[in-house]
Amino acid sequence: MASAHVLTLTEGNFDSTLQSSPVPVLVDFWAEWCQPCKRLAPTIDAVAADLDGKLAVGKLNVDDHPGVSSRFGIRGIPTMILFKGGKPVDQIVGLVSKDELKQMVSSHL
Repeated sequence: MASAHVLTLTEGNFDSTLQSSPVPVLVDFWAEWCQPCKRLAPTIDAVAADLDGKLAVGKLNVDDHPGVSSRFGIRGIPTMILFKGGKPVDQIVGLVSKDELKQMVSSHL
């Protein structure tokens, strides 16, 4: 479910990807059965393409990687958390517009 601009994150690569990224990383916590997650996917792809080079974007399937989602207290999906220097700095939950998502990340770029 990821595009060319979106990384597929797993429990195995999550921490190393966030720690090694020279730019902030937006992580979309999602699941295959989640209809709002599916509706948000094109928005995530568009933000990743628009901010390529300024922002890294990754998707983590909460069903396949429950350890990561529980670490960050994910209770509802879709949840997008913005990480800077490997630490969460902002978060938004639910089906949001491209403008809302870009506004959330822009103050951290």
